[in-house]
Amino acid sequence: MHLIEVLDLKKYYSTGFINRQYTKAIDGASFCIERGETLGLLGESGCGKTTLGRLLLRLIEPTSGKISFDGTDITRLSRKGMRSLRPRMQMIFQDPESSLDPRMRIRESIAEPFKLGLRGKMSRSEMDENIMGLIETVGLNPEHLNRYPYQLSGGQNQRVALARILAINPEFIVADEPTASLDVSVQAQILHLMMDLKREFGLTMLFISHDMEVVRHMSDRIAFMEKGRVVLEG
Repeated sequence: MHLIEVLDLKKYYSTGFINRQYTKAIDGASFCIERGETLGLLGESGCGKTTLGRLLLRLIEPTSGKISFDGTDITRLSRKGMRSLRPRMQMIFQDPESSLDPRMRIRESIAEPFKLGLRGKMSRSEMDENIMGLIETVGLNPEHLNRYPYQLSGGQNQRVALARILAINPEFIVADEPTASLDVSVQAQILHLMMDLKREFGLTMLFISHDMEVVRHMSDRIAFMEKGRVVLEG
């Protein structure tokens, strides 16, 4: 069953007020992602991969087309409707520190989804137990919980970002070149961790990269983008 279905999705940006010229960032993309599948999205820089990923989560608004999530056309949802759906859809960014508040300790960052009630009501002890479990799941130590993002390496911060996402308990994740900003020695560790988490939590994923070998390693199917279009799947 399709969890994500995209039909003739377009995103145009206006480049001139007088002549009404437009840049076609996404120009009629159509594809689907099965529940529990990882679809790898390949393409050169500037082809629209990141824009497409953000559109799927409606972090930016499409010009036209349809994005169906679990049978719901999210392009027609109000802000209130999207707010109730957002915990089920999350994004891993290229730079892990961009998704972490530099003023918050790691414990506070991971605890935030629990405090917002995204996993139901929890006592303090239940919250602490869940935080410790997540830290262990992503391969960090309890001592990291009292540190700030600037005190951790890029790889450690990406693990924190993964723990925070898992605290929200999503079904679908857009991973936008999640290892691009990391040292080569750390990249393999994060990729293997993501594969383990996908199997353990039954996640559905769009994995964006320009690296063919990484995408081949991570994905069940691969789609190629060129000039805002998905031109080939296989």
